[in-house]
Amino acid sequence: MPDTLTTNTVLLFDRSARLRMQFTGPKAAESLTGLVTNDVLSLRGGDGIYACALTQKGRIIADVRIFAIAGDDGTVQTLLVDANVAGGVGFATMIRKYVNPRTATYADLSASSSCLTLLGENALHLLTSLGAAAEVVAAVQTGRAFTHAVVTIAGVSARLIRAPDLGSVELFDLIVDASGREAVQRALVDAGALLSTDGEWHRRRVVAARPEWGFDMDEGTLAQEANMDALHAISYKKGCYTGQETVARVHFRGHVNRTLRRVSLPDGVVPAHGTLLLNAEGSAAGDVRSAALDDGGEIVGIAMVRREVGDLDTLRWAGEDGLTHAVIVIGGPDED
Repeated sequence: MPDTLTTNTVLLFDRSARLRMQFTGPKAAESLTGLVTNDVLSLRGGDGIYACALTQKGRIIADVRIFAIAGDDGTVQTLLVDANVAGGVGFATMIRKYVNPRTATYADLSASSSCLTLLGENALHLLTSLGAAAEVVAAVQTGRAFTHAVVTIAGVSARLIRAPDLGSVELFDLIVDASGREAVQRALVDAGALLSTDGEWHRRRVVAARPEWGFDMDEGTLAQEANMDALHAISYKKGCYTGQETVARVHFRGHVNRTLRRVSLPDGVVPAHGTLLLNAEGSAAGDVRSAALDDGGEIVGIAMVRREVGDLDTLRWAGEDGLTHAVIVIGGPDED
């Protein structure tokens, strides 16, 4: 059963399995901005962005979150980058291949740090009750997507991040040293947070139609096919980066022939990943990438659908039960 989220409920997810890499040095931002779709050089301390790392042909290696951390002089000295487990493998390989450690030092912090995620309108009140400075918490809450700052939770230093990973809902990450994770998690649970599961996170992600690398997109997916422009992961004003030619050509001269779309499955049957979707003429019109129950118990999903298929159009798929089932195309992802 889905975890019910009431006004006072705060769900706690442990997302420590995500890749976390730290970049330092005078050329760190310059090196990183040449490998991702968004403008790393524009970041100031406390800022963050969403971006993609691409192949030379503009296909997605990983989607990443990038956080700029200022030094004592106010300039950006460190960049923290994270990605999901599946995408993190390709991203780390890309970094080792293209980033010269003499100009930008990088380190994998995945084992030495943890990520705890809080979901719910009462999340920040819970944090202030555990010692986080109210003015810092308020600044993160009212800041732009991926705004972050250091707070203290139950005596442990943590980086608090406003995370739009599920759209406009109240969602915050805490990045802490691995040695402090257990103490912070215990304090959060004792204060009323409900420890949730990876399955519940996946369900909520699908309901919000937010794509995940390895499920809904992979190295065969173009950035715009995954709605990365709508999700503010692409800058069309920045300098050159790997895969830019394809991204720019699609944006300025054409379009992609398919995109990830939110779908409804009203027949109550869950299709397998990759299930072919057919239009009224029986021609291939897309395929299913993810499916889950929404809060009302209805099945929804994410599908890669051809561009000529309109919102509210109905597609069909053949089930193992021998019946043909309906899929209704609804639209794009929840945005921040």
